[in-house]
Amino acid sequence: MMINVHNGIMRNWRVQHDEGKEQAVIENGNVSHKKIKSARQGLGRTGERLAAQTLERQGYRILEHNFRCRHGEIDLVAEDGQDLVFVEVKTRRGTAFGRPEEAVTLRKQRKLLELATYYLDLHSYVDRAWRIDVVAVQFSIHGKLEDIRIYQHAVTG
Repeated sequence: MMINVHNGIMRNWRVQHDEGKEQAVIENGNVSHKKIKSARQGLGRTGERLAAQTLERQGYRILEHNFRCRHGEIDLVAEDGQDLVFVEVKTRRGTAFGRPEEAVTLRKQRKLLELATYYLDLHSYVDRAWRIDVVAVQFSIHGKLEDIRIYQHAVTG
């Protein structure tokens, strides 16, 4: 497994995602969509756990997991030195739908900026330095962890 840290804005990513595609599992003759969702949620939770552990090893201090509000959810809120860091974690198994970081679309970037601003206002962090990082967790199609990539300052306003 490799851990790569990138510093810079994410631009010109090929946008591929599986939202809107019909996925189903046939079990005892019945079509089940819940199993797919649960497997995807489990993979996401695993990715977030691995991302948090990796960030901690890199010196980040995790403040919150899965901050939720009416605007959406921030996967991780952390501190890196004096910076408050909002972390979006993307996890993929295989590359059929692209690399994990490619799922951070322009729409998602705007949503992350909205969530970060809300969080800063909620906690009265007027003059606090902050940024948005993206952590990409890549598994092989067989479930073996291949790579964890950290993109610092991945989203800017």
